[in-house]
Amino acid sequence: MDSNNCIIIAHRGESYDAPENTLASINLAWGKNADAVEIDVHLSKDNKIVVIHDEDTKRIWGRNKLVKDQTLKELKELNLEIYKDSKWVDEKIPELNEVLVTVPPGKKLVIELKCGPEIVKLLKEEISNSGLKAEQVEFISFDISGVVKAKQVLPEHKVLLLSGLNSSFFGKLFPPSVDKLVTKVLGHKLDGLDVWAGNMIDEKFVQKIKSNGLKLYVWTVNDPEIAKKLRSFGVDGITTDRAQWLKEKIINRFNGLQN
Repeated sequence: MDSNNCIIIAHRGESYDAPENTLASINLAWGKNADAVEIDVHLSKDNKIVVIHDEDTKRIWGRNKLVKDQTLKELKELNLEIYKDSKWVDEKIPELNEVLVTVPPGKKLVIELKCGPEIVKLLKEEISNSGLKAEQVEFISFDISGVVKAKQVLPEHKVLLLSGLNSSFFGKLFPPSVDKLVTKVLGHKLDGLDVWAGNMIDEKFVQKIKSNGLKLYVWTVNDPEIAKKLRSFGVDGITTDRAQWLKEKIINRFNGLQN
């Protein structure tokens, strides 16, 4: 972590340099000293927790099938077809337990729930079996029912509500109220927000969140100048596709100027 406790979170692993949500990208992020890694999880047909962003396997794995309609065995048979001529060709869709064992001491895993509350009981079992400390595993989701359930079942873990703010067409027409977001998070006894790093975020926005004792992460930032500005506002974490590169640009340079 840097001097103001703003952590750099590797988005789906070190996804600029390796295929997202694979053990390759996750281990690369740890190897490059990311403070945290963010991953996405779904349930397979046979109720196994698998690490993949999309609800289907087409974009990365070349097969247009819903994750929830495939067994773990079927998912593990998929190859990275878009990377056939690369060193990543042998990568497979990981199970969550394969990722949990990679987390080094003092580092965090941020798990985005891509399905509903039905995954939470299984998550608790996986986390309990991992031996990781509660502060090493956090949960995020756009689905309010999912994060509420996660906080109820795993109260010792930090749980944040995701918000795209005004990133969508609808959001641009009707920007969400910061006050309403804060009220929603506090009302459900959640720990904070993880929001799109767009033009709604200024120092006043950040202070509104922080003054209510809430944690604030932002996504997905690949511009050092934007990251530096957000860091100066006091955000708690910045999610990026290029964790090591961004960290060097905004933190190491800053520390060098201070020394």
